[in-house]
Amino acid sequence: MTVQPDAELDLRGVICPYNFVKTKLKLEAMERGQTLSVLLDDGDPIKNVPRSVSNEGHTILSQDRVEGSYRVLIRRREDE
Repeated sequence: MTVQPDAELDLRGVICPYNFVKTKLKLEAMERGQTLSVLLDDGDPIKNVPRSVSNEGHTILSQDRVEGSYRVLIRRREDE
């Protein structure tokens, strides 16, 4: 089963911590339980953003390599 994201962010080329800040702001603007697809670069972005998003209480549904980048699928937390 493939989850269709409710929104997408392309943050390739965006440096830390701005990629996390943009991801967090987008998630805050979404409805509870919706999913967000984020494209991130290798290195610090793919290490830091999923960890930080998880620390905020959101769920990482998948993390896949896509053409030299990563696509991270995040479900917004439902309890806030």
